[in-house]
Amino acid sequence: MKIAIANDHAGTTLKFEVLNFLKEKGHELVNLGTDTTDSVDYPDYVHPLADKVEKKEVDLGILICGSAQGVAITANKHAGIRAAVSWQKEIAALARQHNDANVLCMPARFISTDEALEITQAFLTSDFEGGRHQKRVEKIPCK
Repeated sequence: MKIAIANDHAGTTLKFEVLNFLKEKGHELVNLGTDTTDSVDYPDYVHPLADKVEKKEVDLGILICGSAQGVAITANKHAGIRAAVSWQKEIAALARQHNDANVLCMPARFISTDEALEITQAFLTSDFEGGRHQKRVEKIPCK
């Protein structure tokens, strides 16, 4: 799977843990930064990731910031993005299964590395169920 990952300064340390985990699993990775803990503006990193997911240049995206809220709000401004804030593996799985989420957003300040890896694994191994959820997902974009 080809996965894009981006973060702000609060998510840098966790991002590198997730990148290593994904690399060990054999995924193709696109690191869109930042790679330092110097303060940055998260939209500068979110928009390039959302563009790649929207254009299907990558299969899925992962965003990491302090609370995950800012990156999720920004990503969801893109019409083709369904970004889900997940702080438990069950929420990540349901986001994929019921909402066809294509971007995982994790709150670095509120989860451990082990939790982040479990959340990532659940997100990547869950599939959209379609069925009754399909019509709901189709109603998400504004007309």
